[in-house]
Amino acid sequence: MKICITGGGTGGHLVIAEALAEAVAQQGHEAIFIGSTSGQDKKYFESHSTFSHVYFLETTGVVNKKGIDKLKALWLVLKAFFASRKIIKKHNIQATYSVGGFSAAPASFATLSLFKPLFIHEQNAVDGKLNSILKPFAKRFISAYDKNSPIKGYPVKDEFFKSARVRSDIKTVIFLGGSQGAKAINNLALSVAKELQNLGIKIIHQTGESDFERVKKEYQALDVEVELYAFTKEMSTLMSKADLAVSRAGASTLWELCANGLPALFIPFPHAAADHQYYNAKFIVDNNLGWCEREDKDLKSILVSILTQNLESKSMALLKESSRDAAKNMILDVVEVVNG
Repeated sequence: MKICITGGGTGGHLVIAEALAEAVAQQGHEAIFIGSTSGQDKKYFESHSTFSHVYFLETTGVVNKKGIDKLKALWLVLKAFFASRKIIKKHNIQATYSVGGFSAAPASFATLSLFKPLFIHEQNAVDGKLNSILKPFAKRFISAYDKNSPIKGYPVKDEFFKSARVRSDIKTVIFLGGSQGAKAINNLALSVAKELQNLGIKIIHQTGESDFERVKKEYQALDVEVELYAFTKEMSTLMSKADLAVSRAGASTLWELCANGLPALFIPFPHAAADHQYYNAKFIVDNNLGWCEREDKDLKSILVSILTQNLESKSMALLKESSRDAAKNMILDVVEVVNG
C-alpha cells in the first residue's frame, strides 16, 4: 500500500509524521511525505527519513495573515494543491494522513479532489483551523483527548517507550525550552539552579537555539554545573535520565513525556492559537497526571514545592495513559478502510 503523509510547519506535527512513517515501514507499506519549504519540514526530512520520497512545496501559513499577504498565501496553497495532485497520481497514493499544520492543506485538499480517503490526526485538545474545515470530509478524525476517538492514544516514536521507567524521588530535573526556546522556562531554570545544586539535584536544560548563549553565560556566572543543549534530536535519551520535567505543553512533547513515564510541570505558551497548550496541559491536570501553571505565577515556589513530592503514582499513571501501538493502529485502520 502507498500512503501520503502530509503536514508540519512545527516539530510537534513533524514528530507525528515521523512516527506514522515508521509504522508504515514496519507494516511493509510505502509512505511519501508532502510538506512545505517553510517551517521545519526540510530540517526533519530532507536529508534522512523512512519516507521513500519527500516533497517540499512553497507554502506559508494563511490564518494569521491579512490583506495582500493573505492573498499571496492562498495563491501559494492553490499552486501547491495542483502540484500535490500530480505527486499523488505519480505515486499511485491510495490514502493520505494529515498531521495538521499549514503544510497539510495542499495535499489534503488534493486527496479529496481525487476522491481518495483522507485521515486526520489532531494533535491538540483544541482543533486547529485547517482540521476543523477538513473534519467533515475525513474518513477518520483521531484525537488522544477525545474519548469518542475510534483510536486511542497519541503516535509517539517507540524510543520513548523503550526508555520509560517509573519515577519516585527527584534526582534530575530537565527543562525543555523547545526548538524555538522558551524564555520563561529558561529564566525559571536559572532562578532555581543554585537551589537545585545545593539539594544535589542535577540539571539538564534544552534552551532553544536563540537563547542558548545567554543561558550558557548565566550558568557560568552562577557556577552551576548543567548538561546544556540548544537543540537535540536525542530527546528520549535526555528524558530517560530525568525524574521531573519543566516544559511547554505542545502536544508531542506532552505525550512523549507520558510515554516515558516522566511527570512534568507544564508552563503553556500564552500566545498559542486558541490557548491550545493550556487545554493540552489541562487534560493532564484533570487526570491527576502532572501540574500546569501560567507564566505569571510564582513558578520558582511552585517548582520547589514539587521537588519533595513522591512521583511514583503519577509516573505509573502516565505509563498507563499512553498507548505504544497508537501509530501502528492508525496505519492498520487506513489499510482496513482502503481494502474495504
